[in-house]
Amino acid sequence: MPNPKYTALILGILLLNGCALEPRKDGAPDNPRKDILSTPNAIPKNEPLSKYGNPESYVVFGKRYYVKTSRQGYKERGGASWYGTKFHGQLTSSREPYDMYKMTAAHKTLPLPSYVKVENLENGKSIIVRVNDRGPFKTGRIIDLSYTAAAKLDMLEQGTSQVEVTLLNTNNHKPSPQNNETNTLFIQVGAFLSKNNAHLLQTKLKQANFRSNIQTAKSAIAKEKIYRVRLGPFKNRNHADNTVQRLVNMGLVEAKIVID
Repeated sequence: MPNPKYTALILGILLLNGCALEPRKDGAPDNPRKDILSTPNAIPKNEPLSKYGNPESYVVFGKRYYVKTSRQGYKERGGASWYGTKFHGQLTSSREPYDMYKMTAAHKTLPLPSYVKVENLENGKSIIVRVNDRGPFKTGRIIDLSYTAAAKLDMLEQGTSQVEVTLLNTNNHKPSPQNNETNTLFIQVGAFLSKNNAHLLQTKLKQANFRSNIQTAKSAIAKEKIYRVRLGPFKNRNHADNTVQRLVNMGLVEAKIVID
C-alpha cells in the first residue's frame, strides 16, 4: 500500500501525512464498519490554507515537489491507491489524524486542504474527497485514497485503479503563499512505535556525525505513543535540503523536511 500521508497529507501528509514507521502490513481492518458504502461524499467548502503541509516545496526520496498555490484548474489521469490500518490514527501532513473511515485523500502538490472529484475509469464510479495529506510517492500514482473512499470506488481488492482527478473550485478561493523561512524546519528521519528502534536510529546518525533528538507524540485516534527521530532546527531550506540528500544517500530514504 502507498504512503499518505499523502498523508495528509502528508500531508499531507504528510504530506504529507507522515510517519515512517517500522514495517508492518497495511490493509483493511479485521472488523470493518458495515456501513462504509453509505458514507457521504466530502462537502466542498472554502477553508483557510492549513498551517502545516503547504511549504513552497519539499523533498521526498531525493525528488523535489512544488506545492500549487491555486485551488482551481487541475485535472489529471493516473493511478490511485489506498491506505488503511497501518496509518489509522497517525498524523497527516496537515497535522490532522488520519481516519480511514473518512472521505479523505493524499496528493503530492495540491494545497491542503483541497476538494477533488475522483472517477474510477475502470467502472465509472465517482466520489468527492478532501485532500489533507501528502503522497503517494510511487511512480504512476497520483492520489492515495482513504480505505472508505477506495471502498466506494470498488477498488479495495485490486489495490489500485486508473482514475481521473478533478480539483473542485471552492468559491474561487486562492490560498496565500506562506513564507516558510519564518517557520522552524526539522528533518524527520524516522518515526517508530518502539523506543528502542528510535534509539538504534539515533546511534546510527551519531556514527555519521549527525546530532539528532527523539520527540514523542501521541496519536489522537489510536492512542499509541510515537517516537520521532529528528534533526534540527535548520535556519534555511537549502541547508535542510542538502542534509536530506545526504541522508538519502546513506539509505535513509524516509528522511523528509517537516515544519513546526
